[in-house]
Amino acid sequence: MCGAFPQAVRASNVTGTGAQSPAPRKLLVVGIGNPDRGDDAFGALVAQALDGRLPSDVPVIECRSDMLGLIEDWSGCDGLVCIDAAAPLGRPGRIRRIDLDTQPLPADLSGMSSHDFGLVQAIGLARSLELAPRRIIVYAVEAGSFDGGAPPSPAVAAAVSIVADRVVTEIQRLRDL
Repeated sequence: MCGAFPQAVRASNVTGTGAQSPAPRKLLVVGIGNPDRGDDAFGALVAQALDGRLPSDVPVIECRSDMLGLIEDWSGCDGLVCIDAAAPLGRPGRIRRIDLDTQPLPADLSGMSSHDFGLVQAIGLARSLELAPRRIIVYAVEAGSFDGGAPPSPAVAAAVSIVADRVVTEIQRLRDL
């Protein structure tokens, strides 16, 4: 499991008229990547940059290896934001936002995975088992290198704060749906 988080149980809010407010949306943010493999550190770095920036009921976890465990981590979630590095295509640091309601998940997200079972496969399996969150947004940055022991490239490192800001906005948008 990438990083199980405690399940919070909350009482519903009841107004003086007896009407209940809608149940809060359960959201999760997952930063994917190995911090010891160059630009693959991107997801973990964004997750760290989000520390203290999201509402307390929105967990942020880092997933370094077990993509299959993600299915358990996002169980019961209404919305999911994943952050990952994508295979190099010539423009390191290029940011893509992929809304899986309107776009397919590009295969190049898993092209450089250090694991046989990556994000693309985890989402596909979860969907086939009807365990995927209703809304899935992926922020991917094009990587330049996945060399072991190397730091992130300057272009990918520069994208960390940009994507962290976008994720904060994304979470607010998902809460308002």
